[in-house]
Amino acid sequence: MPDTVTRLTKEFRLTEKEREELLPSGSETVFENRVRWARTYLKKAGLIEPTGRGRFRISARGTEVLKSKPPAIDNGFLSQFAEFQEFKPLGTTPTPLEMAPPLKVDDSCTPQEVLDASYQELRQTLAREIIDRLKTCSPRFFERLVVNLLVAMGYGGSLRDAGQAVGQTGDGGIDGIIKEDKLGLDAIYLQAKRWEGTVGRPVVQGFSGSLDGAKA
Repeated sequence: MPDTVTRLTKEFRLTEKEREELLPSGSETVFENRVRWARTYLKKAGLIEPTGRGRFRISARGTEVLKSKPPAIDNGFLSQFAEFQEFKPLGTTPTPLEMAPPLKVDDSCTPQEVLDASYQELRQTLAREIIDRLKTCSPRFFERLVVNLLVAMGYGGSLRDAGQAVGQTGDGGIDGIIKEDKLGLDAIYLQAKRWEGTVGRPVVQGFSGSLDGAKA
């Protein structure tokens, strides 16, 4: 396989960027993934045969196919072989997640690419749903959520010891406090803004004044 990847990289004259492009999961490069699946498809169709671990050669059927000089060897071409039909039913696209939303994939995508695309689409959909929910929650809930998030990211120890949501009238613009150590000697003061646009300079300057008042 490594020899095949190297040979095909030169054959297709891939640029460094094309060679290093990763799948969304980051598990391997797109090109290596496609070469591996191409080998699997050719093997299932009987056009190549294994000769050892990670090694293969063209089969008698594969030699005959090359003699016919087909314009392309893709999934549609391989579908003429019964062994490939059993492996990959005609007219179907791999759907690793039944609950996944519709994806922009075609027959050239490998199952790994479809799976990664499904995962990324689910993450993006979940993120959009969370944002929509946060836009309708109460300001108090939003402030507590931001404190919980910072604690989960490692700012401070536990929520009980490290996190405190203030967010009350007269709080000076301080919506939360994160104690970075158990003694509370180092603290992070935060202000949570659930805004659609950019937070302007007057608000930032006001918060800076609150920090000075708290000797933060």
